[in-house]
Amino acid sequence: MNAPRNFNGRRRALMQAGGALALVGLGPAALAQQGLPTGTIRILVGFPPGGGSDIMARYVADKLRERTGANVIVDNRAGASGALAIDALRKAQPDGTVLMYGTSATTVALTVTRKAPGFDLEKDLTPIALTGATATAFVVSSTLGVRTLGEYVAWLKKNPGKAAFGTTAPGSNTHFFGVLLGQAIGIPLEGVAYKGAAPLLGDLYGGHVPAGCGGVTDFLTQHQADKIRIVAVSSPRRLSFAPDLPIVSELGYPSLNYEGFYGFYGPPRMNPAIIDAWNRELNAATESPDLRAKLLTTGLDVQTGTPAEFAGRQARLVVSFTEMMRKAGYSPE
Repeated sequence: MNAPRNFNGRRRALMQAGGALALVGLGPAALAQQGLPTGTIRILVGFPPGGGSDIMARYVADKLRERTGANVIVDNRAGASGALAIDALRKAQPDGTVLMYGTSATTVALTVTRKAPGFDLEKDLTPIALTGATATAFVVSSTLGVRTLGEYVAWLKKNPGKAAFGTTAPGSNTHFFGVLLGQAIGIPLEGVAYKGAAPLLGDLYGGHVPAGCGGVTDFLTQHQADKIRIVAVSSPRRLSFAPDLPIVSELGYPSLNYEGFYGFYGPPRMNPAIIDAWNRELNAATESPDLRAKLLTTGLDVQTGTPAEFAGRQARLVVSFTEMMRKAGYSPE
């Protein structure tokens, strides 16, 4: 005997609802089962809303809400080149409810460039999960009417005294890369400090600063919309998600190759079991097809790994960044 049509409809609706619940998780019960904390999750970001770091963190937060059902919020602690977020993280409870979405332009750069950064990279920050690698980009304002590095050099020669560039994080690779590029082209470039990518982009749009330097993640969308123009990228290879971007080795400056990273950190003294639980969850979220696609659109070369691999990459970058700073003619302040 066939079931009534309305019964079949209700059964399908219940099955669909059950599938939806499975997709979004079961809130605290699901979190506890995975070994994750059950309270509100805060993701600290050391830059203002609207920049690359903030956009990526919000993409990840959305995916974590979907996967776990948890209340995940992004907490912007802008200022001091990301040091305010680091300070908030190192003072947080080590229960896994507070994480930081950090970039090497902050964590490694502050360690290398400051005699007293206010934190110990190895003791105060716990590497949890790598999200991806990022290159540094040098961009020019569309108001200049130039589209290549060669055209920018020609513009500089016609406009002496306008060799300023904005940097999203003074004293970081986004500062030193611009200085080293100026050395390479034979025209000294002077960095101007900005509190992140969002305010720098505003001044680039208006032509208040002729050029800027930051992560590819800060500028890719605007470059593709022709609002600004990326004229040089520090990546050692063409980027698969943006193969049109000019890399420094092909421009004739292979010594300017540099690759940083983004990833999630926890506070000190975290339980290893919580670290491992977050590593599994963040890796799974990052590698999910939809989030991976979104992160690629921001300019992030998506990569994941273990906490130990993340820590190893960080240690190696401290060494290479120290050399970069030396070449730029700077010493720790």
